[in-house]
Amino acid sequence: MEVVLRKYGNSTVAVLPPPVLKDLRLSAGQSMTLVTTEDGKIVLARKRKYVLADMIAQCDLKAPPPADLALWNAAKPVGQEVW
Repeated sequence: MEVVLRKYGNSTVAVLPPPVLKDLRLSAGQSMTLVTTEDGKIVLARKRKYVLADMIAQCDLKAPPPADLALWNAAKPVGQEVW
């Protein structure tokens, strides 16, 4: 499918035909991410919504803590913090 780039104010837009939007379940105003590949391809995807449980599932709970964490835990208050 051929898409024509058009000038819209100071931006250039690619107009997606209604059948494409319908097939991809997209609508105007939807947040998307756009990435280009080294070979010149454009990848357009729905913006991912992160869920805490999914992010925690990716963590290695047996990994050692970062080296600077000990410094943070040993730091004394410098203002009005309550410890």
